[in-house]
Amino acid sequence: MIDDNMDFTIEELGKPSLKSPIAMSKTLGDGIANYVTDDQYMRLSTKVVPGPQHPVKKTQALECAGPRENIYFTPAHVHAGIVSCGGLCPGINDVIRAVVRCLWYRYGVTRISGVQYGYQGFLPENQFPLKPLDPDIVDDIHKLGGTFLGSARGGGREVIKIVDTLEKLNLNMLFTIGGDGTQRGTLDIAEEVDKRRLKIALVGIPKTVDNDYVLIDRSFGFNTAVDKAVEVVTAAHMEAVSAINGIGLVKVMGRDSGYIAACTALASHEVNFVLIPEVPFNLEGYNGFLYHLEERLKKRKHAVVVVAEGAMQDMLDKEKKKDAGGNIKMVDVGTYLRNRIISYFEEKKIEINLKYIDPSYAIRSAPANPNDSIYCERLGNAAAHAAMAGKTKLIIGLVNNEFVHLPIRSVITHRNKVDPESSLWRDTLDATHQPTQMVNKFNT
Repeated sequence: MIDDNMDFTIEELGKPSLKSPIAMSKTLGDGIANYVTDDQYMRLSTKVVPGPQHPVKKTQALECAGPRENIYFTPAHVHAGIVSCGGLCPGINDVIRAVVRCLWYRYGVTRISGVQYGYQGFLPENQFPLKPLDPDIVDDIHKLGGTFLGSARGGGREVIKIVDTLEKLNLNMLFTIGGDGTQRGTLDIAEEVDKRRLKIALVGIPKTVDNDYVLIDRSFGFNTAVDKAVEVVTAAHMEAVSAINGIGLVKVMGRDSGYIAACTALASHEVNFVLIPEVPFNLEGYNGFLYHLEERLKKRKHAVVVVAEGAMQDMLDKEKKKDAGGNIKMVDVGTYLRNRIISYFEEKKIEINLKYIDPSYAIRSAPANPNDSIYCERLGNAAAHAAMAGKTKLIIGLVNNEFVHLPIRSVITHRNKVDPESSLWRDTLDATHQPTQMVNKFNT
């Protein structure tokens, strides 16, 4: 749920009083690209109720992203830093490349440093050297998967050490590429920067392959993840239809949100069951998943199952241990489900041929597809424009198909999840023909 009282005001380091080196127009209709002004906003919600409408408060409107006529930083004095944190995701290199090229070519910023291995790269005890970045160095990195700067979890809580390093390096702006844990760290860093009265712009770029950022239309890498997952499902389907009672079981990413699983089913047209964290189900029983899987095999002689990594964790994970990034370590639902399906049919003396595929790391490390590459380019450009204008504590997001500035605090309140009552899940059920619920009446 979105808080109606949420304040989307973007903080600034000071008044942007310098003329931007980017030559654009202030006049509509002259055929020349225009500057974006600070009084251009987007509504968060596009839904309307017929009848008298309440006026939209300025604090509830989203500030449009893009180049401003006036900027805050003198380009020749800027030292910009870029860091990527957390797990891999298609498109990280595209973002890095876009930020570097926009700062260099559009603003004339020539001192840009890459911080290696996430927030760990700021900690003096690790002694990871900075990577100088320029257009020649980053020219071809978008063709590669992974991250050119390296990545790591953890370190974001060492706020004092990180800001000490920012001061020693004389950084004026820091671009943080990462998920909600990374952006919580960005916000903590920004608040320490405020305490020291430093003039450092902190700008986040949303990276989560699971697409679980709240408010934002989609995160970069998600489109590529679905693209690659569909290829795997196609292989799993071919294995299933070619065997006696063949079952293709595919595990995809999705710790808390089943977007990849649901969209893969919609895109592939070959998935018969989608199991996600948001929709509880029973494994056993007269209306459980295994019963319906057996019925599917009786009728069609094959089945394809896609399970999100976060499914069934409430039943499987009892210890709730956390990794270095603060994420709960999950039980491998894929191997558990594989073993349980095999034992179920062995007990019934029904022959099956099950092929289990976990493509998670192959998907995470893949280069971005064209759709994501375009998105990353525009995210990186918007981030560079925001930082040069002196805006801070914000994340760049796509909302209602427009690029906007969002306060970091507004997008880390909770995670976006598939609504079981939404049209997305309804259409997923239509695509798979699985039961609306696989829950036993007296065992919910």
